[in-house]
This record gives sequence, structure tokens and C-alpha cells, in this order.
Amino acid sequence: MSAQPALQEPAASAEEARTVLIVDDEPSMRTALSETVRRMGYQVRGAIDGADAIEQVERVKPWLVVTDLKMPRINGLELVKALKQKAPNTFIILMTAYGTVETAVEAMKFGANDYILKPFSTDLLERVILNLQASTEPDGQDAPATLEARALLTQDPGMIRLLTTLEGVAASQATVLISGESGTGKELLARYIHARSPRAHRPFVALNCAALPDSLLESELFGHERGAFTGAIHKKLGKFEMAHTGTLFLDEISEMNLGLQAKLLRVLQEREVDRIGGREPVPVNIRVIATTNRSLYHEVTQGRFREDLFYRLNVFPVTVPPLRERPGDIPLLARHFLRSSAQRNGMPVPTLSERAIADLQQRAWKGNVRELENVMERAILVTTGNAVDTDHLMPGDGAVPVQPVETVETLVAPSAHGSLWEMERDLIFKTLARVNDNRTHAAKELGISIRTLRNKLREYRDLGHQVEADKP
Repeated sequence: MSAQPALQEPAASAEEARTVLIVDDEPSMRTALSETVRRMGYQVRGAIDGADAIEQVERVKPWLVVTDLKMPRINGLELVKALKQKAPNTFIILMTAYGTVETAVEAMKFGANDYILKPFSTDLLERVILNLQASTEPDGQDAPATLEARALLTQDPGMIRLLTTLEGVAASQATVLISGESGTGKELLARYIHARSPRAHRPFVALNCAALPDSLLESELFGHERGAFTGAIHKKLGKFEMAHTGTLFLDEISEMNLGLQAKLLRVLQEREVDRIGGREPVPVNIRVIATTNRSLYHEVTQGRFREDLFYRLNVFPVTVPPLRERPGDIPLLARHFLRSSAQRNGMPVPTLSERAIADLQQRAWKGNVRELENVMERAILVTTGNAVDTDHLMPGDGAVPVQPVETVETLVAPSAHGSLWEMERDLIFKTLARVNDNRTHAAKELGISIRTLRNKLREYRDLGHQVEADKP
């Protein structure tokens, strides 16, 4: 494996490199996509179909074209072929429905850089665009041993050895279980494996097992037939069927309840899925990559995770080291996030002072890479000069320096007389108040999953109702 991937030649000028052409014959879709890309700091142009796009490309010379597949006059596949002749350095992202994945793969053979399956979130579109952007930017003063894979950046020797190992594993069909703290980049590692596998041009379908209630999670995983339950007015394909011939990424697998674990085990064993309300199983050909921020073996010993499913998933276990254990990556990642944030906000890219680097390398980074990204985003917004220094890093707000144990205890314990349950409840309520009741941010600060936070709040609410009922 080479230490530095080949970089595509960037567009001719900064002005051209910041222009994105959105091609879609549906005005509402074109408007929504344009607004998303504009918020990222790019200039945006719109085209109603492939013919309109070809005409505009000759005048605008966009850095990126985001195009639908099915359009009148000239469709997306024909547009890809034309663009590779007229503007060979232009990046292309193809939007396609599940049923036309084969055509999308054909388009990538003709030169499209990536494709997105409809329906998709704005977060996914932003991530794909940022990954393409990162692939055109050399790391400048960073060490030559840098590895970059769809925005997975590292120069840590341990991580490089891990990625080298995973290149061999990627070629197999083995199930991979990725363990690591929240924010370490487990999903990026999963995408790294998928991109180097024989399934690279097949769907990569992700599902966060902690983000959905159990009843909805089952429908999302396995799909349902029309009329299977109240509200099921249409047939719905589950994530397993959507990932057919590709990779299914199950994030935070430890949050899945025991009942669903049993159904998941059957699918992994039989390679067929039963839709809710379905009459017969549907065969699926998938590779599974799962992640957890807990010890699954410990969850097995506590009776919260099925032992047979654990061994089915634990074929090739991988542990991602936390950011604090690879300080050499901090300057590399910090500069990358500064550059991305500055461009997204339409601001000049500042340098990072040596004092700031030293400061960052001394921090605990409980939120890992995700937390570092947030800190650099804030630094961009408060920096007034050409360099980010220590006073722009807002210590104590997001990136908390390593603290002695007694300080942490002081933060947690509001009273020496309260029970552990009461202290936990008070800490959760204070954290929610500090983040304006944003449960996602609160869970991240507390180091727990969204589902755990919901369960805690339900417990407090139910106990409150019981206390009211017990009053004379």
C-alpha cells in the first residue's frame, strides 16, 4: 500500500473550484440541493437536465457536478460521458434510486466519482462533497506518511499498521466488529473497508441502532409489507434488502434489544430476511460491519447481548485507539478541520500556531476526533487574524484539558449527602439545561448513547408520577 494516494488535478482556479452545478429536472429537489451546497460555502448553479448542464459547463467550468440519473433529453449517464470529454477534471456525483444502482456503477466506470442512493440525508451529501474536496488537497507541511481515505486522515504508526491490515481483510467477506470510543471515526473505518472490498461499487447502507426506538428499528432493518401494521400504507424495503450485494453498517450494535438480536442472528446465519407481515423470506447477499463503543464481551457476561450473536459478529475484531493515544494525528486533523471549516464558511484559511498545537496535544479529548472538529470550527469563528492561537481554542468548552480526579468529582457531586442515583439525575438535568435540552449534545457530553439518555429520562418521569400518586 502506498503511503500517499494519487491526487486528482484540481480545477484551474479558486473561483472555479468553488462552483458546484446541480442538475435535476425537479425544481424542488434542485432548490433543496442548491441550498445545502450553498451553506457549505460553495457557489451554486442549477441546470434542468443534462443538455442544460453541458451548455453551462462550457461557460462556468464547475469544480463539481451533482446530477440526477433519470432526466429528459440527456440523462445522467450520458452527461457523465459528455463531461469526461469536455471537462475531464470535473468531479461528478450521481444521484440514483435503489433500483438503478447497476446504472450508477456503469456511470462510475465512465468517470463518475461517487453515487448516492435516494433518499439520502443532507449530511451524507455534505460528507461525500467534503471527501472529494479532501482528495484534491495535499497536506502541505504534514509528514509524508499520511494516509487519506475518504477523509480518514492519520500519520500515527499504529493506525497505519491497522489500515494496512484492513486492506487485506477488506478483500474477504469476513464480518468486521469495530470497537472504540465515540468520535474516533469508526464509521470512516467501515467506509475504508467497504471502499477496498470487491463490493466497493455496491451500496453502503448505514443504520444507527441507538437512534431509533425498538419498534421502528425492526421495520428499518427488515422492512415491512403493506398493511403489516397500522400506518403501513406502502411496502418498505429494510436496510438488509437495500444493502443487497453491498455492505450493511450497523452502528452502536450494543444498543439493540435481545429480541431484535435474535432476528439479526437468523439473518446472518440464513442469509435471508423476513419482512414484517411477509409470507416468505427474501434472500440477501451482504457483508456486515458493526461498531460498538462498549465491550460486547462484557455486555454478554451481563446478559445484555447474545453470546451466539457476539461470536457471529466478532469474526475480525478491530479496536480504534482514542485520539489522546495518537497525539501525532492532532496537528494533521486540526489543520484539516481548519481548512474545511474556513472554506465552508467562506473565510481565509488561518495557520495553526505552535502554542496552539502544544495546547491541543495536552487535552483529554473525551469526544475524540468529533470534538476536535467542533473546537476548530469554533476557532475559525473567533479568530480575527491570520493564525489560530491558544486564546482561540476556548478551553473548557468542548475540549476539556485533563483534570485531576478530585476536580472531576467536584463537578459530578452536587452534594455530599445525595445518593449516587440523585447525583446522576442532577448531572443529567444540568447537562440538558446547559445545552438547551438538546438530547444529542447532552448524550455526547455525558458519554452515553441517546437511547440510554431516553431511558434515564423515562425512569425519572415514571418515578415522578409515582411520587405524585403516593401523596396523601
